[in-house]
Amino acid sequence: MNINRYMIKDTTEKLHRLDPDDTGDLKHKEAALLKTEKLKERLAELQDILFAQKKHSLLVVLQGMDSSGKDGTVKHIFSGINPQGFIVTSFKKPSLEEEAHDFLWRIHMKTPPKGYIAAFNRSHYEDVLVPRVHGALGQEELKRRFRYIRQFEEMLAEEGTTIIKLFLHISKEKQLEKIQERLHDPAKHWKFDASDLQERKYWDDYQAAYEDVFKETHQEKAPWYWIPANHRWYRNYLALSIVVRTLETLDLSYPKLDDPTPDISELISPRH
Repeated sequence: MNINRYMIKDTTEKLHRLDPDDTGDLKHKEAALLKTEKLKERLAELQDILFAQKKHSLLVVLQGMDSSGKDGTVKHIFSGINPQGFIVTSFKKPSLEEEAHDFLWRIHMKTPPKGYIAAFNRSHYEDVLVPRVHGALGQEELKRRFRYIRQFEEMLAEEGTTIIKLFLHISKEKQLEKIQERLHDPAKHWKFDASDLQERKYWDDYQAAYEDVFKETHQEKAPWYWIPANHRWYRNYLALSIVVRTLETLDLSYPKLDDPTPDISELISPRH
């Protein structure tokens, strides 16, 4: 698996050129599921070391159009890890208290402490997407926010947080199919939000806004990856592969006992 082919290095890349039906070298769902299970086992091992070492942290940012699978991605790729060392935050519309601060205030409080993995289901990027698309954010303020985001992520990286940003790339047709599933399946009614239908009217505007996000905020220390999301099984496999490969690049190791090793012979010797 060459995950670099999914890194958005070319900041002039247009989303319509990226195939949301892509499945890489995998042609069958069954093969991907087997690989995914092995990757889950590997992630559990790496998380255990990460938590014990308390030297690094990992932040996984998930963005995408409505119904692109952000909830499902979090559920599936992190299902096998120790919840003690995992934090997931879903960012909705800011509260009155949050609106009274700068837009990064509520984000910073949810970043992972050392030893932890955190997943953001939507993130600070909503603040350069939604208000822009709806005309509430001018170009000068947009540029400032991009600058603040770059500086914020640079600071996190320099303080020991590794950042992965995943854009779940779904087609407009697949999105409509998933919205219809939510309407017709009683078990999915709770997922339906009428605003999703309204936001579809701004599809092209959101695509252009995301392209600017990639251009302005892709950094070596905080890279963007695009995840083909029309097939859930490949979406989960690829996202998990990126998380595992990223953790494997860190100098993870279990902490050693301080020297000298304590003598516990008295504790285990038989009593007379």
